[in-house]
Amino acid sequence: MLLAIILVSFAPLVLVVSIIGYKFETSYREKVFAHLKELIVRHEQRIDAFLHERLCNIALLARRYTFEQVSDEAVLERALHHFQSIYGSVFVDLGVVNDQGIQVAYAGPFKLERADYSKAAWFNDAIKSEYFISDVFLGLRKQPHFIVAAKQEFGGKTWIVRGTIDFVAFNTLVESVSIGKTGSAFILNKAGEFQTSPNPARQFFKDFFLGLLAGAKEEQPPQELEVYSSDAIFRAVSKTVAGEARYADQDIVYLMCPLKAGEWILAYQQEASDAYSDIFQARILTFGISAIGGLGIVIMALVFSRRMVSYIEKTDREKEMLNERVIEAGKLASVGELAAGIAHEINNPVAIMVEEAGWMGDLLAEEDFWEKRNFEEFTTSLQQIRTQGERCKEITHKLLSFARRTDPRMKLMQVNDLVEELISISEQRSRFANVKVSKHLDPDLPEICASPSEIQQVLLNLINNAIDAIGQGGGTVEITSRHEGDKVVIDVADTGHGIPPSVMARIFDPFFTTKPVGKGTGLGLSICYGIIKKMGGDITVNSAVDLGTTFHLHLPLPLEGQKPCG
Repeated sequence: MLLAIILVSFAPLVLVVSIIGYKFETSYREKVFAHLKELIVRHEQRIDAFLHERLCNIALLARRYTFEQVSDEAVLERALHHFQSIYGSVFVDLGVVNDQGIQVAYAGPFKLERADYSKAAWFNDAIKSEYFISDVFLGLRKQPHFIVAAKQEFGGKTWIVRGTIDFVAFNTLVESVSIGKTGSAFILNKAGEFQTSPNPARQFFKDFFLGLLAGAKEEQPPQELEVYSSDAIFRAVSKTVAGEARYADQDIVYLMCPLKAGEWILAYQQEASDAYSDIFQARILTFGISAIGGLGIVIMALVFSRRMVSYIEKTDREKEMLNERVIEAGKLASVGELAAGIAHEINNPVAIMVEEAGWMGDLLAEEDFWEKRNFEEFTTSLQQIRTQGERCKEITHKLLSFARRTDPRMKLMQVNDLVEELISISEQRSRFANVKVSKHLDPDLPEICASPSEIQQVLLNLINNAIDAIGQGGGTVEITSRHEGDKVVIDVADTGHGIPPSVMARIFDPFFTTKPVGKGTGLGLSICYGIIKKMGGDITVNSAVDLGTTFHLHLPLPLEGQKPCG
């Protein structure tokens, strides 16, 4: 029963929690990726716009002046001052480099006049393109920076106007996107080199992204990389791609998008536990509420099951007691029939004995025995035999009358006579129990229409109950009759231990008894109640613990014009 209740209660709870949890987690993951994609795309556009604007600044400077003009350091100084006044410290210095890689003019804080860039990688790439943005490198100044350059050709001369972009300003721009505790962005070039500040944590994610890029070239991920996302991120990083992967026993949320015409990659990474922290908190909250709810279900199921089992056990015990009382009632019925038979058998020899005693008395009177000296003793003995025989006949007659109590025939009867008869029947038992039975009968009591055997059964049961309630300590049973309105009232009062209020409402229930096992069947008062109600009367009770109990029988009088009794 307990298992069935728990399973039935848990099934909808688990089903609802699972469905709602799955829907919420799926929707939340989609929203997280959508938000991250939008954020990274905007950031990529901001970085591209920054690089494009710096390139436009240098291109405008290269086109505005001739080679001779721009080679004047005063012109470069004014241009640098102008750029710094507008963009702050973004431009570190400016320079003009001829087609031989020699810097012919310089404006800035370093001593780089006549610097030779002929072997620098950035120069060899810039001389081949009209516009060029280099990777981050250390160069002659031994500090990370990158070059923005514009090539100009005029009059058979080729030169390059270049500007150095402050690495700190650029790095601050890139790292301005940060979500949660572990989310950050950085830039890698084609060689897998950082274009922003490296650190140990980013080195870990750099290896991760390089693994993704290697998988993209080989069209399959490295063996140590287990990718959960269904996005085909290994084919080419030509647009923003996002996914979730497991790398080095760590779940990672990542995004990648191209920068600088695909030469750089803007990478964003965040630990999945940080990105989905709200989901994990919701899980904990859901599990907590479910656990509390489940505990409540188990406790209620346990309590309910125990109550049901207790109720079933109680019902089984009552059923066993009912069976025992039915058996006891059957035994009592058999004893009653046996008593009636014995009384009938005893009545015949007693009658013969009484008749013989009378005949012997007649013989003594006819003969001359009266002159004998023992005549008086004979006469006295015969009279005693006759008296005791009549008494035995009376007792057996009353016992037979009570044994035939199933006779339902109604007739006019005087209740006082029946009370007198029942007192005499109960006299021996009351004397043995040290109980005094007294009576207060109304001599003018009218007759009622009732079944004498049934009224006898009711009164005898009440008297016996009263004697049992008093016990061996002694006490008094008072029987009172009176006329009240259209009813005759009979009271049977005792000075016994009384009836507790907790059981008062059940005393007329079948098979309910307060007597010890084997001392009562619990049928007496129930039968009395049924008999009185069938006659149209009522039976009530007043009781106080340790003071006594009084039963009141309200028996209706025949109404005028009513059909004759019987």
